[in-house]
Amino acid sequence: MVIAFDAQTPLWLFTICIDLGSAILLFRIFGKHGLYASIVLSLLLANLQGPMLTEVMGMQTSVGVILYSGIYFSTDLLSERYGQREANRAVMVGFAVSLIIIVMIFLSMNFAPSTNPKTAEFATNIHQAMATLFQFTPRFVLGSLLAYLISQHFDVWIFHVIKNKTNGKHLWLRNNVSTMLSQLIDTSIYGLVVWWGIVDLATAMQLAMAKYVFKLLIAIIDTPFIYLARGWDVAKKDWSTASTHRGTK
Repeated sequence: MVIAFDAQTPLWLFTICIDLGSAILLFRIFGKHGLYASIVLSLLLANLQGPMLTEVMGMQTSVGVILYSGIYFSTDLLSERYGQREANRAVMVGFAVSLIIIVMIFLSMNFAPSTNPKTAEFATNIHQAMATLFQFTPRFVLGSLLAYLISQHFDVWIFHVIKNKTNGKHLWLRNNVSTMLSQLIDTSIYGLVVWWGIVDLATAMQLAMAKYVFKLLIAIIDTPFIYLARGWDVAKKDWSTASTHRGTK
């Protein structure tokens, strides 16, 4: 595996910064609710752009990997600011959203394209494009949901194990270690369930590890972002809605 900077590397870095910047902007404006929104947004974008394969630094990867990694940043920030219970709740919200997306897309793809002479060609082309993009197989559904659920819960758990062991010090350590280990679990499960059987085991793991390199780099890049957002005072945003409801009773 050879890593070399190429013409797409600046675009890759810029996309990561926009993705992480969007997460902390949502947090800045909406508090913890913004992080919930960031997780849902990242899942939507990752599902939409997961099949888009590209090459960055001489390695093949999915565009969805860039956007999916932002989920770990949001759960780590939730863990840091609001605790393990809140982060696990966000994980389950993300799981529910993923499941609903898959079910609703499956149902929508069962609608036949329009046969109206004025729009039939356009409708057929769009339907075929959507079918190519969202051709979810049972293997893909099981692999993606299982990888997300296990790796995300592990991420939250190991984050707090490290935080307790270090007495709340060294945020960079728990942020990077929790993300790197959980991403390894996510990548391994996805590679084994989705790719093994379609390709041989060695090839499946080779494809998975190429993507894991990008996930490691993203985990390092997101460190300054979590330090930036950790000290922000957003408590009023988190409680303003609850206070309003209490005031109307």
